[in-house]
Amino acid sequence: MFDDPQILTIPAQTTAVIRLRVPRSEIQAVMGPGIGELMAAVSAQGIGPAGAWFTHHFRMDPGFFDFEIGVPVRAAVTPVGRVQPGSLPAGQVARTIYRGGYEGLGAAWGSFESWLRAHGHTPAAELWETYAVGPESSANPADWQTEFTRPLAVSTT
Repeated sequence: MFDDPQILTIPAQTTAVIRLRVPRSEIQAVMGPGIGELMAAVSAQGIGPAGAWFTHHFRMDPGFFDFEIGVPVRAAVTPVGRVQPGSLPAGQVARTIYRGGYEGLGAAWGSFESWLRAHGHTPAAELWETYAVGPESSANPADWQTEFTRPLAVSTT
């Protein structure tokens, strides 16, 4: 379901983002237009994209998602429309690659979370998914690759 996870220390990454808070039922309806708006803004400003697009989740309740659609950029974006400057934080993270269709993401995250806890790691509240290979690259969902990144809580002991 996913590759062997790695524990890494990563630098902060400059991004352009659109922040959204939507009911779970609306997630698919907002993704396409958001990605289009984001890519148009960074392309028009000549700053990206400098990598694959991602979703950065701050809070996931049963009823809604609080997240950003984002893309890495080479320089800070000038705000335009809903597009704002952002960043992915530096720090220690657990990372893996999920291979398969998007309908399997929830179960894969559950397995990844179980792996983290079984190996003594405490995940922080946020997480992000980077869509390295998707439907724009292959019609076969078996080819799709989604990178899971989960920051790890800093121990206070």
